[in-house]
Amino acid sequence: MVESVRLSDEGVVILDQRLLPGEERYVCLTSAAEMVEAIRSLAVRGAPAIGVAAAFALAREARRLAPLPPEQVVSRLKEAADALRSARPTAVNLAWAVDRVMNRVMEADAGDMADVAKGEAVAIYRENREMDMRICQYALDLIPEGARILTHCNAGALATAGYGTALGCVIYAHGQGRQVSVWVDETRPLLQGARLTAWELGRAGVPYRIITDNMAGHVMAQGLVDLVIVGADRIARNGDVANKIGTYSLAVLAHHHGLPVYVVAPRSTFDPALASGADIPIEERAEEEVLSLQGVRLAPAGARAFNPAFDVTPAGLVTAIVTDAGVIRPPLQRGLAFLGTGRQGHDGN
Repeated sequence: MVESVRLSDEGVVILDQRLLPGEERYVCLTSAAEMVEAIRSLAVRGAPAIGVAAAFALAREARRLAPLPPEQVVSRLKEAADALRSARPTAVNLAWAVDRVMNRVMEADAGDMADVAKGEAVAIYRENREMDMRICQYALDLIPEGARILTHCNAGALATAGYGTALGCVIYAHGQGRQVSVWVDETRPLLQGARLTAWELGRAGVPYRIITDNMAGHVMAQGLVDLVIVGADRIARNGDVANKIGTYSLAVLAHHHGLPVYVVAPRSTFDPALASGADIPIEERAEEEVLSLQGVRLAPAGARAFNPAFDVTPAGLVTAIVTDAGVIRPPLQRGLAFLGTGRQGHDGN
């Protein structure tokens, strides 16, 4: 299993995903400011993974600030937390993990803040790995023998700091002998599918073929797809799902062709504070990501671009949501309400 992020005595170690698949390089980040930049630049990415990475960064920051007076430690940790939360606004796991660490720090005695921050960050990391495995086990019943699966973006170990969610369950099914194969959407404009999902599938020995995003409808129409599996960055109370841009188009195509769409995510991705997908903030990234590719300009000089990083798939297009607490089927809002707050707390509830 790929290890995308871990905490060491020197700092937070991440696998720089910007360099994959050409180079496998680990870098050590020693401050919250460095982590903010790593999250924004997608050196570390994926909703659960950036939550874990941010929690580790706060723990590292608390240790670095420990010699200062307690009131200064708290003040500067709050500043770091604010910067981390705002690094990528759509993925709710990020704010969830930051808030968990900060809430524990605020309850701690002055001399214990660094240890408490580290303990909570490690707990988040361990819970995330446990949730991934439960998700994969629940998803197995939805993946038949020989299934031809279409997926979008990357929701494997690179994206979760664990086994993976949407891609993790595919790799898990392969390991259980299901003989699955995968259509990998390239996922423009940054090619997380072609670069990262294909890399993970290749390492796991899962058969796959890459298609451009605008080929998905064709392979469905040709009867070459059995189901669609995607991850999520935020799920609203009514079951609307925010995920990498292009997911909504896939869901519409799948609905037209009578194919199931399964969304796979841990409970930390649910946001019961938002009534629907209309309330989910959608990150808009730099135009240059669309206008160029790996530093090579594609568009004419003066061209402008629109670059939302995510879109929202209405709950009515989702066949089921696979969580670490089980499979939720329509009506999704009722099933999500059954999960309570949609979060896994420090005590595991």
